[in-house]
Order: sequence, then C-alpha cells, then structure tokens
Amino acid sequence: MNKKGPNAPNPCPVCGRWQNRPVVVDGLVIKENKILLIKRGREPFKGAYAIPGGFVDWDETAKEAVVREIKEETNLDVSVKEFLGYYDSLKRDEKRHTVSLVFICEIKTGSENARAGDDAIEFEWFSLDNLPPLAFDHKKILDDYKRYRERL
Repeated sequence: MNKKGPNAPNPCPVCGRWQNRPVVVDGLVIKENKILLIKRGREPFKGAYAIPGGFVDWDETAKEAVVREIKEETNLDVSVKEFLGYYDSLKRDEKRHTVSLVFICEIKTGSENARAGDDAIEFEWFSLDNLPPLAFDHKKILDDYKRYRERL
C-alpha cells in the first residue's frame, strides 16, 4: 500500500492511489574528456548547468527518450552506448522526486553542430576535471561516471 509522505502529491484522480514518481533520463555526451552540459532555461535550477535530459514520454522507451531529449536540447544526433545507472534520491528533485535513468551516449558521425534548444538556453563543453556547479544530483552522476571510466 502506498503511503502519503509530508510532500506527497494528491491522490490520482483516476485510480485514487497516490501518484507515482516520474521517470526522467539523462544523457552523458562525452568527447575528448569533455562533457556537453546545457544551461537550464526554466525552473527548477534555472540558469544552472545540467546534463541534457528530461521526462520519458508515455509512448517511448527510456533509450528513445534520451536520444530525443538530447536532440531537442542540443541539436545533436546521438546513439546510446550503454547504461550508467539509476538515481533515485528523494533530494535529487525535492518537488517531483524524479527517478533518473542515466545513459552514456555518443555523437553520430556528421552530427557535430550543437546548438541550444527547447528549455536549454545555452550549452558548453566542460572538462570532466573542471566542472561548474551543477543542477540536481548531476555532480554525483559525473563523479560516478569518472569512477566507472577508471575501471575500464
């Protein structure tokens, strides 16, 4: 049985049960030890840098969602290389309590012309060793990615 916590949303108007936590995706686009980050154009964390990503639509898989989100936010065509992990801390997005599925992606040949779009107001390539302050739990995600890469 679902329990209502102090910040839980109202019950679902259709089934009467508590609303479920939404699923989002984040895509790590790495090139020459640099990661592509977007500057967020809306809340939460408006103006902060973040890994490109967003919500999974009803009619798509998580892999399809991360490819679409990266295309919308950066204009890059990517393919999913592998799954890094999931992130479900209640503090990652204190309002919505999202669960993120994080994928390592690679840019498809001929798709190197990045530009900001959708809710990204700009983008920038950052060295993995010199990152700006990041939105959500994206610093933890990138720390985990660096540890993962060291094991290869």
